[in-house]
Amino acid sequence: MSPIVSVENISAFGIWIFVKGKKYFLNFTAYPYFKDQTIKSIQNVKLLHGFHLYWPDLDVDLEIDNLENPEKYPLKSKYSGRKSNRSPQRTIYNRR
Repeated sequence: MSPIVSVENISAFGIWIFVKGKKYFLNFTAYPYFKDQTIKSIQNVKLLHGFHLYWPDLDVDLEIDNLENPEKYPLKSKYSGRKSNRSPQRTIYNRR
């Protein structure tokens, strides 16, 4: 039996994830918070409530609808990848 959610591939351009029988590509331009992370932290993804993807090591949340209908979610992450002295902010994308 295959897992409900898994990271299938990580390339120089982004990551491929498999969720409930569908594949999605998350490119690093649209999802920059995955770019310079460890393989282990990217692969540690959970599916919550059947529609919510959560990367606990990265504190990143995405809903599957964001991946299927990106035009409905014009807001982009303000993540720059730069280190700062401020406490980390949680990145949340939802349907609201």
